[in-house]
Amino acid sequence: MDQDRTPHTAHDGSDGGSERQEAAGGTVCSGCGAIAEGTPPTWTFSLEDGVPHYLCEECARTHIRAIEGRLDSSWW
Repeated sequence: MDQDRTPHTAHDGSDGGSERQEAAGGTVCSGCGAIAEGTPPTWTFSLEDGVPHYLCEECARTHIRAIEGRLDSSWW
């Protein structure tokens, strides 16, 4: 996986939405802006208000408590 750790920001003032998530055939991390070829199986995916979000391994590990906190109690 080729990852660029340079944060990606939208130039139009928006958060980038789904355009930000898939850049030139790659996937962009919503946390740090890392770009990976394709969609790595080790990245975390969530759909929030109809908008897809991906987190790289590093960001997912950093924010695991917040991710777990959003799960329905039926998961536990």
